[in-house]
Amino acid sequence: MTDKLPAGAAALVEKHPKVWEAYAQLGAAVAEDGPLDARTRRLVKLALAIGARSEGAVHSHTRRAREDGIGESELHHVALLAIPTLGLPTAVAAMTWIGDLLDE
Repeated sequence: MTDKLPAGAAALVEKHPKVWEAYAQLGAAVAEDGPLDARTRRLVKLALAIGARSEGAVHSHTRRAREDGIGESELHHVALLAIPTLGLPTAVAAMTWIGDLLDE
């Protein structure tokens, strides 16, 4: 279970499994409690990670988006959409973070 997680999250799972389980259940509950499909939820989560300027979260959601079959052009489009709201520097940072995963 922890082999796909970043080191910090894996450590949390090991030390606080009940907290991790509650977190996972919350994620499932909020995903299921609305009309958005899985693909749309994944793109929204990427956009939220970009807005939060969280490199780790952008990496995570980019990785999961690719696993879900979401294309590079769609991921880059999400970053481009950040320009008017979040500014060019944030969008460029997001493109770089997305690119980190696409270059692997």
